[in-house]
Amino acid sequence: MTSTASADRGQRPSIINPGRFAGIADRAIPWFAAATVIAFAVGLYFALWASPEDYQQGSTVRIMYVHVPAAWLAMFSYLVMTSAALGTLVWRHPLADVAAKAAAPIGAAFTLCALASGSVWGKPMWGAWWVWDARLTSMLILFFMYLGIIALWRAIDEPTRAARVTAIVILVGFINIPIIKFSVDWWNTLHQGASVLRFDGPTIHSSMLIPLLIMAVAFMLLFTTLHLAAMRTDLIKRRARAVRLRLARGGA
Repeated sequence: MTSTASADRGQRPSIINPGRFAGIADRAIPWFAAATVIAFAVGLYFALWASPEDYQQGSTVRIMYVHVPAAWLAMFSYLVMTSAALGTLVWRHPLADVAAKAAAPIGAAFTLCALASGSVWGKPMWGAWWVWDARLTSMLILFFMYLGIIALWRAIDEPTRAARVTAIVILVGFINIPIIKFSVDWWNTLHQGASVLRFDGPTIHSSMLIPLLIMAVAFMLLFTTLHLAAMRTDLIKRRARAVRLRLARGGA
């Protein structure tokens, strides 16, 4: 009886199966997309109209509701890539490389959004669009790391070799993530210290914290939607490539 049950479990489709995952993604993406639109609608309402102005920054503080979640997701995207890189090198997970490859352009877009919104915010606050601040410089390095990893994937034609090489580069580049996080603590920078993710609790008022968290959820839902869609697209491309190779071998 036990052996039969084990056999049934072994034959049951698993989410790690690329075909099974693609089917789940097809059903999940519309729900995540709808949740993303709702979250952004609620978050932007609170951020633009319901939240108060800052007594020093005025309405300029509202840039925070885009800049901060974008910066969080820029680092989170790299954490996803790092986990996927471990899955590629250590556990040889069949979807690990697909997940890492799909997250890279999204992470690059969030990083660019964080840099651009930070510059717009910095101009009235610091009097300059850009300063070689430790946080800004490490975020710029993260953006170039994303671009380099994307280019590396495209430079290597053989998928298995590309997966291994990029996984190693991703793991080496992870050292920049704690530098970004703790740069305001390690060096004298223009950025203020952490005001939300603190051991002793947030120091930002709830009238600003709640809209910020709603926008963070909206950005996370956007990442999930785009990531699932990109993974599904990459799986389709890999399947088409495998079919072409089989046809080529058959013709030869």
